[in-house]
Amino acid sequence: MNPETAAAFSLLSAQAVRTRAQRMLALGLEGRLPNFGVDLSLLDATAERVIATTRKTYPSLDIPFHSRWRHFIVDGVDRYGAIADKARWPDREARARAAIDLAVISVFLDAGAGTQWRYADTISGKRIGRSEGLALASLEMFARGAFSSNPADPLRVDAAVLAQVSPEQLSEGFQVTGDNPLVGIEGRAALLQALGTIVAGNPSVFARNDGPRPGGLFDQLAALAESRKIAAPDILSELLRQLGPIWPSRITLGGVPLGDCWRHPAMTTSDATSGLVPLHKLSQWLAYSLIEPLQQAGFTVTEIDGLTGLAEYRNGGLFVDTGVLALRDESQSMRQHDVGSALVVEWRALTISLLDQLALAIQEKLNMDARELPLAKILEGGSWAAGRAIARERRLNGVPPIRVTSDGTVF
Repeated sequence: MNPETAAAFSLLSAQAVRTRAQRMLALGLEGRLPNFGVDLSLLDATAERVIATTRKTYPSLDIPFHSRWRHFIVDGVDRYGAIADKARWPDREARARAAIDLAVISVFLDAGAGTQWRYADTISGKRIGRSEGLALASLEMFARGAFSSNPADPLRVDAAVLAQVSPEQLSEGFQVTGDNPLVGIEGRAALLQALGTIVAGNPSVFARNDGPRPGGLFDQLAALAESRKIAAPDILSELLRQLGPIWPSRITLGGVPLGDCWRHPAMTTSDATSGLVPLHKLSQWLAYSLIEPLQQAGFTVTEIDGLTGLAEYRNGGLFVDTGVLALRDESQSMRQHDVGSALVVEWRALTISLLDQLALAIQEKLNMDARELPLAKILEGGSWAAGRAIARERRLNGVPPIRVTSDGTVF
């Protein structure tokens, strides 16, 4: 393996994300970042806000993991669970493949909806926006067999169908109209098409016990498990290696596509990865979302705290709105920023490292350790909800404090 390829693979891990995010925070605390100042004295108040938010939803602090599965629960009813419980599965492995099929497409379609889009839910009668609306739209498409090549087996996602998904099909499924616009619909369709191509072209990973489908990842992960145990960071690394090529062409190193990885001038190193900041938001969101299907199939997932917090605008907005992060140039809050800009990369990396700091503060306040209250539960309780709530308090439509141009493939 040439040095550049080896360097590229070193960035495809949760540890690489955490290490570089910590370096970004250290630079911020030294006042050496171009876009943000950091004030950790305000982290205590931020922790109190997150605890208060968590107790409203989970008074007993019995918090589930942060994952896509939470968004399929509406008015206390687990929509996917009800569908899956009625289906006839030959074994629990088949059920796990279907769940992973759904998790993969739903997470990849969950990259920001904009402020105007809403999904009209036929069951509740509600018009639901943002991640929750995107989740229900993807679930409805999945449940009616929109991604299956077999009408008799609708609860599956086949590679051949994904490869042919069009923006028009997604627009119909997501109820997109001129009055109900969804940002990045073309990017989402292209992402699913690329997913279908990758899955179809790699049967040794995705078609071990069935036709090629994203849910074939179950068999790949099961093969990697030792004594039916697998570490969460290993799930992420496998996702990044197997699905990395589906992302739009941004940065490649040694022939390896780096996905959600960006450049920042302050992140200097002595090797080929100098200037690169891996974040892997959607892939980590997916890794969190694969934990429960694996557990339900009888596997133990370890080292869940080895994954990082998610570098997206609700967690990041929480730190800006509470003053932990402050723009050096306040006028930047009024401008639109490209997702690859140094300002956004800096903000996202700082968010990851500050979530680790926030978790420690919350655990100390609640007299709980990381085993009792892991980061995945703090995110769910938690930081994401608190970020949304404070955004609604401060701005019309709850828009984030920093405006990012989305193409439907990042967050």
